[in-house]
Amino acid sequence: MSADVVSFIRELYRTNDFVPLHAPTFNGNELKYVTETIESTFVSSVGKYVDDFERKIEAYTGSIKAIATVNGTAALHTALYMAGVKSGDYVITQALTFVATCNALHHMGAEPIFVDVAKVSLSLCPVALDNYLTDNAYSNDKGCFHKTNNRRIGAVVPMHTFGHPAELDEIVAVCAKWNISLVEDAAESLGSFYKGKHTGTIGDLGALSFNGNKIITTGGGGMVLCKDADLGKHTKHVTTTAKVPHPYEFFHDEPGFNYRLPNLNAALGCAQMESLPGFLQQKRLIAQQYQAFFANTEFDFVDEPDYAQSNYWLNAVICPDEETRDRLLKTTNEAGVMTRPIWKLMHRLPFLSNSLRGDLTNSEFIEAHLINLPSSPILDGIEV
Repeated sequence: MSADVVSFIRELYRTNDFVPLHAPTFNGNELKYVTETIESTFVSSVGKYVDDFERKIEAYTGSIKAIATVNGTAALHTALYMAGVKSGDYVITQALTFVATCNALHHMGAEPIFVDVAKVSLSLCPVALDNYLTDNAYSNDKGCFHKTNNRRIGAVVPMHTFGHPAELDEIVAVCAKWNISLVEDAAESLGSFYKGKHTGTIGDLGALSFNGNKIITTGGGGMVLCKDADLGKHTKHVTTTAKVPHPYEFFHDEPGFNYRLPNLNAALGCAQMESLPGFLQQKRLIAQQYQAFFANTEFDFVDEPDYAQSNYWLNAVICPDEETRDRLLKTTNEAGVMTRPIWKLMHRLPFLSNSLRGDLTNSEFIEAHLINLPSSPILDGIEV
């Protein structure tokens, strides 16, 4: 079967060359806009493309205010900060995530509590979340606190794994019940919708990423999504060193971050946004091809949940056992077709090994069985 997978992917991408997991695609106005930026000399944090990029994200996602940042980790850090998470707080998230989720917490002096994911979404499970809180927490009008040490649980952070939206209605209800802020790590899910609403716009705040391997890229870059105009204005202020506008004086009225996205990167993002609808169509076509190929085999293709429309950022299959997974990884990578296992669960990393956690049965199963498949959006010679 492993050799068949290699042959199928090479036929899908119509190449005998190396097939990356997810490569950026530049087929629009990227060179034009970046050249204009260089010629204008406004390549740093001042320039028209930063504002244009923020407005394009607002229009696409339906966010009241979008604030561009230098990368996705900075966006998540900012979102957590604006949600009121403080040093010493706990933040509940999933162990099945990329390390950036936990790095943002570490930078703040907060600590993660890991709960399980749901198999339907590969993202935070609302039942596991409520069960953990019932067994380990109490809440009042001041917030939610851990029973063992009375430390505050400052936020819940679901990560929409591979672009598949979490069960957000249920998570929102749990957060309201326990008086906890909800911050969406939507780094992987630009173009994904939960019951018609874009991911990152349903919680109190959300964070997107535009890293080189995402569905669109600015080289590096991120975006904070805010539901409230005043909060959005304050967030923009904080991410731009909290400088009070003045013709020439430098006055900063609160601690701030220098998280501004350079105009050069934003120019790239504006061009990529023009191609996003086409990318999404291509990636849905790729997912359909994988789904058909793996039908009636021992592999289970990871499909979008019934309640959602996924961007299919990274396609994935669940292998029947760990031995089959390892064999497929070895065969494909040796053949120049890039596949990857999912991340190691966060509590297995040295700096997170002592983190509090609930039962992680689903996370451990997925860790041992899942493989990501090449998912770059443009297929040579295949029309949408």
